[in-house]
Amino acid sequence: MLSARIRIAARFVAVAALAALTAGCFQPMYAERTDGTPGLREKLMGVEIPPVDKPNASREARVQVEVRNALAFKLYGTATGMPPTHRLVLRFTTSRQSLIVDATTGLPSSENFGIDAQYNLIEIATNKSVMTGTTFSRLSYDMPGSYQRFARTRAYRDAEDRAANEIAENITTRLASFFTAGT
Repeated sequence: MLSARIRIAARFVAVAALAALTAGCFQPMYAERTDGTPGLREKLMGVEIPPVDKPNASREARVQVEVRNALAFKLYGTATGMPPTHRLVLRFTTSRQSLIVDATTGLPSSENFGIDAQYNLIEIATNKSVMTGTTFSRLSYDMPGSYQRFARTRAYRDAEDRAANEIAENITTRLASFFTAGT
């Protein structure tokens, strides 16, 4: 009985010792650096997002602007004025599919909206691509009956906005991972 308690206490001491040794290794991702090197927040603020390629009145252009605005907010917050170190080039395609069609009206009652995005992070100093990737978002949404035209339009627009935010979140997370791994 006494030896079992000693073994448990020895295990606890070993775990506590290992935890104490690794405690100094932890550093929060978005913390300010004390050694003078730029932190993750400053690195993300150095990413330039060019304007949308072909501004037109299409719905796809509206989604591109929505993704760009969400990315800018996630990368920069409310701060501005950092000189760009990297440029993020984005390309999008959108899709819309009817999932359920009402048999009486022939109109869809549930649809799926999707965005496929390709991104390329280019270092401005060398004009070389340092990271490329793809991400996607698929969202389903319900559409009210045929007599509610504006509600149908609003449901579609809300799905576009949610998908754009998801794309921006995915890209921001991958950029944070890239800049964290580089330090």
